[in-house]
Amino acid sequence: MRIAINAWFWDQPETGSGQYTRCLVRHLTALDPSLDILLLHPRRRGNLYKVIFEQVVFPRRARQAGADVAHVPYWAPPLISPVPTVVTIHDLIPLRLRAYRGGPLVRLYTALVSATSPSAARILTDSEASRQDVLTLLGVSPGRVRVIPLAADAAFRPEPGPEDEAVRARYGLPSRYVLYLGGFDVRKNVVAALQAYTWVGPVLGDECPLVLAGRLPARDTPFAPDPRRQAREIGLRPEWVRWTGPVSEADKPAIYRGAAAFVFPSRYEGFGLPVLEAMACGVPVVASDASSIPEVVGTAGILLHPDDARGMAGALLQLLQDEPFRAGMRRRALEQAGQFSWEQTARYTLEVYREVLGA
Repeated sequence: MRIAINAWFWDQPETGSGQYTRCLVRHLTALDPSLDILLLHPRRRGNLYKVIFEQVVFPRRARQAGADVAHVPYWAPPLISPVPTVVTIHDLIPLRLRAYRGGPLVRLYTALVSATSPSAARILTDSEASRQDVLTLLGVSPGRVRVIPLAADAAFRPEPGPEDEAVRARYGLPSRYVLYLGGFDVRKNVVAALQAYTWVGPVLGDECPLVLAGRLPARDTPFAPDPRRQAREIGLRPEWVRWTGPVSEADKPAIYRGAAAFVFPSRYEGFGLPVLEAMACGVPVVASDASSIPEVVGTAGILLHPDDARGMAGALLQLLQDEPFRAGMRRRALEQAGQFSWEQTARYTLEVYREVLGA
């Protein structure tokens, strides 16, 4: 079987779509070495050419290459394709959340890909929550939408690596901390983690601060509020909160493994990969009960309403002060993370390719 894959994000491994494309291709190849996978890269860049590549160049090159199936691993299927097309829609954030709809050009692009989505032979989504969004907001036939969960990379494991301590020292991390790792746009709801530390801080903040890892907003805006300003306004003492700045992909496992707990109060996720990465490293999770997160966490973490900062504080204090409880949550986290694998993701995706080819 010859599969043409839209490789627009292949050279951007720092993006979720880039990580997904690379992991999927690597595990598809390992699963079935007879697969002929063609990575069709763009020859130019830019927003206008991106649309041309997605709608014209990619399907044409897939046909010229004799592909049996084409796969667009992010939300951008062509309206017309001579090759049966599979598209992965990780989330529908621009349709679900007003703050993410952008300016006129972004809204025009969203309208385009919304209109082209029903033309795909199959749509893959990362979670049942995202599948329901696809069915509700795009009007696609239920039989054409498949849920295929993502997985954490093999680097995210509980066993410490030889460079772990050096990595954590490079980021100035203390010996014990609660971790948030992710973005700082408004849906991530980082302010809830900060609010939780108004209760955690007076008890354990000096010996176990909250570490916020990731690239901080360049400007303080309603879309991306600066958590440093929020921490000051809430009244958190400076020693209760640490900031790492940008974190490289290679350093993430060591930073997860050093955490006593992971907090993730996001209001909306298509999947919530950071939660799974933390659990795969054996870190107990306190997260929101919103969108897809309960599907990932199951009963292996503590799930609360995104606005329940006091409940998050209580959960964190129990994890930090009750070692038998924390050890039990760690075991459950590892068991739950073991239910997800890239081999499984690749196997289910290959089944969809064969189904499309057979049809």
